[in-house]
Amino acid sequence: MSTQNQLNFKMNHEKVLIVEDEENERSGLAELVSSWGYRVETARDGVEGLERVVQWSPSIVVTDLKMPRMGGMELLGHLAEQAQTIAVVVVTALGTIDSAVQAMRTGAYDYITKPIDTSRLRTILANASALLGTRAELEVTRRRLRDTGSLGRMSGSSRKMQEIFRLIEMVAPSTASVLITGASGTGKELVARTIHELSSRKDRPFVAINCAAIPETLMESEIFGHEKGAFTGALERRTGCFELAEGGTLLLDEIGEMPVGTQAKLLRVLEDRKLRRLGSKVETPVDVRVLAATNKVPDEAVARGELRSDLYYRLNVFNIHMPPLREHKEDIAGLVQLLLAEMSEKHGRKVGAVSEAVLNQFNTYSWPGNVRELRNTIERAVIVCDGGVIETKHLPPGFGQAPLRTAANDPDAVRLGVGTTVEEAEKMLILKTLEATSNNKTRAAEILGISLKTLHNKLKEYGSAAAEGAAGKEEAPVG
Repeated sequence: MSTQNQLNFKMNHEKVLIVEDEENERSGLAELVSSWGYRVETARDGVEGLERVVQWSPSIVVTDLKMPRMGGMELLGHLAEQAQTIAVVVVTALGTIDSAVQAMRTGAYDYITKPIDTSRLRTILANASALLGTRAELEVTRRRLRDTGSLGRMSGSSRKMQEIFRLIEMVAPSTASVLITGASGTGKELVARTIHELSSRKDRPFVAINCAAIPETLMESEIFGHEKGAFTGALERRTGCFELAEGGTLLLDEIGEMPVGTQAKLLRVLEDRKLRRLGSKVETPVDVRVLAATNKVPDEAVARGELRSDLYYRLNVFNIHMPPLREHKEDIAGLVQLLLAEMSEKHGRKVGAVSEAVLNQFNTYSWPGNVRELRNTIERAVIVCDGGVIETKHLPPGFGQAPLRTAANDPDAVRLGVGTTVEEAEKMLILKTLEATSNNKTRAAEILGISLKTLHNKLKEYGSAAAEGAAGKEEAPVG
């Protein structure tokens, strides 16, 4: 649905309550919103706002944060407890974005800064109206989650996955930024897609960009776009990822690999909701929900200067951490069935089960590549399977035969003595992992939970000898 269509959607049905202590601003805002076709009432502060909610049952509340008797944050808290179907939009001053972030964490649908950008407010109200129209779909999703333990294309009945599903269900309807963390292969992009599919933006684009795969010199152009002649080689205007995702969702994967200078520009776009293409003098408004993912520990990335603290704070309105597969092995059986159905359809096969021996091997394996490795293993087995059931002979050669290794019985284990620095320990671990994978850098990066780009940078830091020693197999696929 286009933005203009959204603006004309349900215009004469939704009730909007304006809560503002300044009389002129209150009446002006009420008149403006009424002119767009909404039914509007007003309140002078949070106390009166709560009374109007009970008496009038609005579907959208637009509230200032700073008011006498009861401010917007306290009002939001009451509404979050008593009326979860109300979309709350908070109005804040430019210098108090942190208050808006806190409001989003408390349950606000969106925020807007003073002086109010009327076109931005109109878009927010239209999106909130569209969201309120998806209540029935969300209830169906909740029932499916309770009955089958699945959410969209995600599956898991373990306590950890059920908690993740609860968080996704909670945050999806809002416009809050979400930081998704976890090791490589745990399903971070799938979480982002599920959030998008459960939001009012589901009919608009979902755009994912891997920051680790883009050269630094092209990063800004890829994200923000550029004008013709903006730099050498810019032969025509290019639309960046933000504009491609207009009205929808943008996933910035491996955000910790984005250059710090670009992070500063990204922060400004997140706060102003406007961007400027490279070589342009004009700012373009954007309506995009931004999700970010990283396989790094965010606090450590901030401490190392790889991730700006202010950007981290702005993105981390909501955090969802994906656990490694070895920590929720009770979900393996369900994941296997889901992947079997997907891969059988993809390759035109009729493979519907795995043998008990295969499932036992899956349950005792450590899965260093997480769900991605399980997916690759199932896909390979479906392709080579000569019947309807996957047997051990269909698994990769040597799969699951070695027991889980520990420092006590593993000659390849990294042993650290007292006094070893963090830098020395990191170097030993990286080089030992490369040795164990026969210098397959892609495989080593997945096991270590870092990007291939980061691994290359670390080897460069260690000097030419280490780089040459690790120059064997490059980027062979895992699985």
